[in-house]
Amino acid sequence: MYKPQFNRRRPILFKHFIRKGYALFACLGREVVIGVLSVATLQSAAAATSDVKDSDEERPDTTLTGRVHELDEIEVTGTSAPLALEQAARMVTVLTRDDIQSAPVQSINDLLKYAVGVDVRQRGPIGAQTDIGIRGSTSEQITILLNGINICDPQTGHNAFDFPVDLSEVERIEVLEGPAGRVYGTSSLVGAVNIVTKSQASLTPGPSLSAGVRVEGGSYGYLSAGARANVTRGAWSNQLSGSLTRSDGYLRSSAGHLNSDYRGGKAFYQGLYDDASVRLQWHAGLSTKGFGSNTFYSAKFDEQYERTTKLYTAIQGENKHGWFHFHPSVYWNRSHDRFELIRGSEEKVPYNYHRTDVFGIHLNSYFDWVLGRTAIGAEFRNEDIISGNLGEPLHSPKHIHGTDRDYQYGLNRSNLSFHLEHNVLLSRFTLSAGFVAVKNTWNGMPFTVYPGVDASYRIGDHWKVYASYNSSLRMPSFTELYYSVGGHKADKYLKPEEMRAVEGGVKYTSAGVTASASVFHHHLRNMIDWVLDPTAPEPVWESVNRTKVNTLGFELSAAFDCRRLWPAQTLLKSFQMAYCYIDQDKPAVGQMQTQSKLEYLRHKLTASLQTHLFARLDFDVKYRMQERTGTYTTTAGEVLPYEAYGIFDARLSWNAPRYTLYVEANNLFDRDWMDYGNVPQPGLWVMAGVNVEF
Repeated sequence: MYKPQFNRRRPILFKHFIRKGYALFACLGREVVIGVLSVATLQSAAAATSDVKDSDEERPDTTLTGRVHELDEIEVTGTSAPLALEQAARMVTVLTRDDIQSAPVQSINDLLKYAVGVDVRQRGPIGAQTDIGIRGSTSEQITILLNGINICDPQTGHNAFDFPVDLSEVERIEVLEGPAGRVYGTSSLVGAVNIVTKSQASLTPGPSLSAGVRVEGGSYGYLSAGARANVTRGAWSNQLSGSLTRSDGYLRSSAGHLNSDYRGGKAFYQGLYDDASVRLQWHAGLSTKGFGSNTFYSAKFDEQYERTTKLYTAIQGENKHGWFHFHPSVYWNRSHDRFELIRGSEEKVPYNYHRTDVFGIHLNSYFDWVLGRTAIGAEFRNEDIISGNLGEPLHSPKHIHGTDRDYQYGLNRSNLSFHLEHNVLLSRFTLSAGFVAVKNTWNGMPFTVYPGVDASYRIGDHWKVYASYNSSLRMPSFTELYYSVGGHKADKYLKPEEMRAVEGGVKYTSAGVTASASVFHHHLRNMIDWVLDPTAPEPVWESVNRTKVNTLGFELSAAFDCRRLWPAQTLLKSFQMAYCYIDQDKPAVGQMQTQSKLEYLRHKLTASLQTHLFARLDFDVKYRMQERTGTYTTTAGEVLPYEAYGIFDARLSWNAPRYTLYVEANNLFDRDWMDYGNVPQPGLWVMAGVNVEF
């Protein structure tokens, strides 16, 4: 019997109370006894502060009021027509550059752990393999965007977060919670994550050069290095960045092999032309990585391995003058995936090979008139896969590069959508209403309309109330349609998942304090699930549409700018905290067993404390507590519930104008934890690094 060679430590105290619904207070109280102030969520990005300088005279405006004003001017993508964050009727969480720089994380995936409504289910660290959901969703049910371009992989959501850009090149991250079909189309069933990279044009007539390098290393043979160079001249900007990362891994197989190792690289080029009349931007990126996947997909096999390579290209533009604003974009993405059930032993079990190509044209436009701002547009998206086991038999098999095998199967489908949205923008009231009409060529799907409406009202200078109703859909992945191996039988005639959701909330902002509260209800029908009938003569797992799920939840957050509240002190910079509660129910289906065990986060608490010790030295601590519902089965056949856990991460940094020295510690108190059954995660992980700007 296989048992992962991973040290077991004492369980989290107050487990009984956690399961009774008191996890928020029990876990937080226990950790305070340790002596560390807990800490804040990145969900309320408007409360983060800038770095402390040497003196009050050099210190920039880092008050909460200053940051709120800055964020209010950011145009966010919560609607089809661009609106400033202050105007938007839909609540969009913005993780800013300051938030990114102060977080003790090594990847975009890790950063999203501190967004309270986001569920980051990690199989491997440093972005090796991560499933990310929003408000109880699966990783298949959200849209992932890079600079507003849809980069979702129709093969599977497991590798959706393979970004070609290093975390140091990210300007901000926008998280939209709730259905967003009329904004992002057919994959945004429960929300969207948009990664916005840094780009700039020179303000001087002559050329401007800038560059930066970073190097960091630490536990488990971890080493990462990256570099960036930017050349700007007037309205033109060209930037190239790249990084390499490796780790020996932290977990051994039953044969004694380290099989959670990681090797990966990223390369990203982006160009920009931005003048008074037009803005054009384009990018091309490459992400490649190979990682030991131990017990990632099956607890019975602890020598699994996976390698992925992804290429992203896009160009988009926008005119700045005239009554009609036109914003077209064209993109092409390619993904290669090779999965080895037994690492390096294709003669025992043949490897799975897949290649997907996605081509899209998105046309969006808006115009202002006496009744408000109206947006209209359309999108065409073609998804193609050739594979060793997914799709219909190919008339002409295609060779798999670097092997003596061919792709024998494939599938091509196209999606066409049209959207219309109107925004009423008054001094205190915003109303956004519209719909998306969608047709997919697979399974003869007719045009189907998904409407939505968002409204907000600003009461005085501090309060804002909002409410929304939205609907959306999600097309099945190629895996759900065709994975019929290893005791599975897929249904190629699956219908799209559909969701209707309502949400209401209130937000308070004043000099030094930001707080919000919201409640939401989701109704999901035609949920795609894998079910097994144990009474059948030869039971197999079948993909079906027979599941409905209702979700009820609420979120609370508060952020305090300590400098604004207590200007006489210099130690405390900011303190933030947020909590999310979710309850889901799914009707039972006779004696059927299901793979969707509703393994969602019932409780999630995030907190953050940012401090300035002296001179240029800052110390940031972040905390998250999670309690997941559901159970998992060990290799010995024992059914166990998921244990709640609380994790501290910390970062100590010396911030100079041209360089930053830092030490980071993840899982500071060396807790046992896992997001998936039979896939234990690392204990204490310490690393140090330097970031230099030229």
